[in-house]
Amino acid sequence: MNVENAATSGAGVLRVLSCNILAGASVQRYSEYFTRSWGAVLPGKYKLGNLDRLAHSIAQFDVIGLQEVDAGSIRSGFLNQTRYLAETSGLPYWSHQPNRKVSSVSHTANGLISRSQPDEVLDYPLPGRLRGRGVLLARYGEGRDALTVAVAHLSLGTQSRARQVDFIADLLHDRPHAVLMGDFNCPPDSPELRSLFAHTALAPPAHPSPTFPSWHPQRAIDHILVTSGIAVERMWTLPAAFSDHLPLAAELRLPQPMLQAA
Repeated sequence: MNVENAATSGAGVLRVLSCNILAGASVQRYSEYFTRSWGAVLPGKYKLGNLDRLAHSIAQFDVIGLQEVDAGSIRSGFLNQTRYLAETSGLPYWSHQPNRKVSSVSHTANGLISRSQPDEVLDYPLPGRLRGRGVLLARYGEGRDALTVAVAHLSLGTQSRARQVDFIADLLHDRPHAVLMGDFNCPPDSPELRSLFAHTALAPPAHPSPTFPSWHPQRAIDHILVTSGIAVERMWTLPAAFSDHLPLAAELRLPQPMLQAA
């Protein structure tokens, strides 16, 4: 990863963003889950407006992890939303992981957008009672000093979520420099995330940021987790301009050996 390209806020600093975008839909209060339920299955110009506003924010970051992005179906007007956000924001590299397809109505995916080209991108389906969850893994650099970035969207059910966390822990346990971000549907002090911290080098956030619901954030269920060798200089949420989750942002300072390897 070229430091001059990847670190927009200063040498050695990586700006990352995680966002559940609800396939471009917006929800401003609980009642709209019902009164605007048509937005879950139909396209609309307002969705493109939401994506354009998000793309403007994305342009300020180096690595972006997306959840509940649509890979191209009726509800998105057959638009690959990860690609659209990458091209509209001006960031050159993108990848996605289609997970749950419901006929031609919806095609939910995880997405990764990056200022620098990953050396490797892998995707894994996650275990669970219902299929349709996954983790997207990108590697920047080679060897022990490589940086691994993982994007995940975990289940609502506790038992399925625990199995998914165990699976992710197996993927990351031997990766000393890692960033795991996404919609975890649980707070950092949950039993499943405590297990993740016990079996990997990932650490709980010092000050969890409430991200849900976006119009009155009360629950810290979206996370950017890093291993101990990566310093979190700042973590904050973006305004509630889209989705029912607040986007979560962080500035990460990377150790010099990782920068040289990448």
